[in-house]
Amino acid sequence: MQIKRRDFLQRASLAAGALALRPRELFARENPSPARTADSGQSSAISFSTDDTAYQARYQAALDVLSSNTQTLAPFAQPVLIEGSSYQGIWLECAPQEGLVYAQLRPEIARNNHLAFFQLQREDGWVPCSIKNTGAGWGQIQMVVPIAATAWELAQQTKDSELLEKAYKGSTRWDEWLIRYRNTRGTGLCEGFCTYDTGHDNSPRWAGLPNRCPDADARKCPPIASLPRLCPDLSATVYGGRIALAAMARVLGKNDESDRWTEAAETIRAKIVGRLFDEHDAAFYDLDAQNQSVRIRGDVITRVLGEHVVDQQLFAAIYQKQIHNPAAFWAPYPLPSVALNDPTFVRPIPRNSWGGATQALTALRAPRWMEHYGKPADLVHLMQQWTAALLRASGFWQQMDPLTGAFTQDLQGYSPAALVLVDFTWRLHGVRPASDGIEWNVRPWSAGRRASFRLRVNPMTIAALNYEGGNAELRLNDRSLLQTSSTVRLITGKDGTLHEAVGISDERTTVALQRTGRSAKEFTIGPNQRLPLKI
Repeated sequence: MQIKRRDFLQRASLAAGALALRPRELFARENPSPARTADSGQSSAISFSTDDTAYQARYQAALDVLSSNTQTLAPFAQPVLIEGSSYQGIWLECAPQEGLVYAQLRPEIARNNHLAFFQLQREDGWVPCSIKNTGAGWGQIQMVVPIAATAWELAQQTKDSELLEKAYKGSTRWDEWLIRYRNTRGTGLCEGFCTYDTGHDNSPRWAGLPNRCPDADARKCPPIASLPRLCPDLSATVYGGRIALAAMARVLGKNDESDRWTEAAETIRAKIVGRLFDEHDAAFYDLDAQNQSVRIRGDVITRVLGEHVVDQQLFAAIYQKQIHNPAAFWAPYPLPSVALNDPTFVRPIPRNSWGGATQALTALRAPRWMEHYGKPADLVHLMQQWTAALLRASGFWQQMDPLTGAFTQDLQGYSPAALVLVDFTWRLHGVRPASDGIEWNVRPWSAGRRASFRLRVNPMTIAALNYEGGNAELRLNDRSLLQTSSTVRLITGKDGTLHEAVGISDERTTVALQRTGRSAKEFTIGPNQRLPLKI
């Protein structure tokens, strides 16, 4: 199921162009002054309110967790969003993406969650794996979502030319460091030396191997015969970083460098699929130093999907056999860190376990690949299950049982879980920025309840999605666009012009849209289906 190199390069070039939505000059604009709302007491582009008091209380509790976890760490002078709970710091694996999700509420914190790593980067390009009050950590690489990718997306959202320049320079040097120190077997793939390299604490994937590198030095591989491993998820992170670097270079006017990054991305992509994918299992596995596959089906698979390494055809095979399989990863509360039917699934579930527990970090990452591969309706199911579990819970914890939705009791105040509730609330019911437009996720609130979502699209435009009596009204600058009682995602331009509908229900749905003074427009749409609209 390989794709031709020429086809990939063409697609990657188009992707880089699509990411670079605006010419470089727009990054030089001064950022607009952010509005202030009651959501956080800080800079925010969004606000949500409902007379569903239980929901409002849990949503506010999530905001309070995030506010409490916004702290200054000794090695970096500006406030950042820490992981929270028992993790009093920020980690390269997750802090940049968490900052990106937080950006609609606190854009300055999102920025700091990136700049902290670039500021503490060493001269040779080495990026710290963590930053805490005790200092920066260097004992592993611990990367999942590429910092280049999240920095690029944030720079586009905020028109931040300084972040763009620093992210391009820092991520380039980081890629060079990984080539120098994590390609010891000369394969061109990224190598894992220890458990914490992938952040898979207490996972059977790394059973019996050290947590950290010798002397807390990520350049050193433990002297163990099966190490180093060729890791599909670490390699996918490198790939995703290179795709982002290609897009950044294009905006910065470095076209030759952009082409080289695209070529380098394709080189590692082909190796991931060619060497680390098992077609029979439809799964990605580590390959150890003795060329033995570590045949544990875990969230390594979704991490590879998170960087869009595979094409749609290969994705379909993986999705059918593994991800959407109720016996494997499509548990009642998706997605477990190890497949339910993998013999290494760890039970009973201990705290901080990537041996089977459904992790908030995995949920937070799911939209990055489920939307890309055209599964918004399936994503809705995942989000509803997570939201239901969080609304039942009395705190915000790291992980839950994939069969029952019961959270593992630990220290409360875990930022990723709080971000999941906030982000999923807006993805399920709210209005969100879209590429050159507005995304309206219309899912009528429970009958008899009211709710309102407001998004500052730009300094002159406010989009509002209001629910009352089982109906929804879309408004732009206090002008009514349309009303509906249907479940559907609508994509409009920033002027409110309808462009597209997306099926986000789990069944085929008849949608009725009513514009003031016009007859209703009706159409049917299936799960995950996209329809152009002109009404």
